Amino acid sequence: MARYTGPVCRLCRREKMKLFLKGPKCDSMKCPIERRPYPPGEHGRDRARQGSEYLTQLREKQKARRIYGVLEKQFRNYYEEANRQQGITGENLLRMLELRLDNIVFRANWGASRSQARQLVRHGHVLVNGRRVTIPSYRARRGDVVSLKDKTRNLIVVRHNVDTLGRQVPQWLEAGADGFEVTVRDLPMREQIDVPVRESLIVELFSK
Repeated sequence: MARYTGPVCRLCRREKMKLFLKGPKCDSMKCPIERRPYPPGEHGRDRARQGSEYLTQLREKQKARRIYGVLEKQFRNYYEEANRQQGITGENLLRMLELRLDNIVFRANWGASRSQARQLVRHGHVLVNGRRVTIPSYRARRGDVVSLKDKTRNLIVVRHNVDTLGRQVPQWLEAGADGFEVTVRDLPMREQIDVPVRESLIVELFSK
């Protein structure tokens, strides 16, 4: 499985905003962007580029890609599929990214970050409709029930995340009474997706 293995805090600094890639560390003063709120690199502090239209569109695409942990070719495939669907292309794109299994595990507060949620999926801790799924990019459908294995529910890291993370489960997901099961109640709408991304700029970039 191809994935980014470099320092993720560097990605936040490049976008000049917190992408919440490290879980609780992003909310603390240990977050590098709190101490160095400028792009990484030798000339990051005094870099003063002119904000061209292309640069603005590129940064939005990179921001979305890094938030969801998707590489370039996979992101391009998502866009092409979203463009073929009916409706607004940008909203279709974000909807497909939100329905990824690793993102649902993150939204359910089982993983402190999307990378940790991806690891739970890859290690076989997540069930979809009672069957184990180990593909983080698996796209859930309306009515799917996503849950954790019985043994996984007793893991210290999972218990800690469920008890301490204060994120609210989005409206398109229905959480079970025990907190270890969620149901995809409906497809997510744009107003229910809280990522700081202007998807229209991504569509303009790929439309050139």
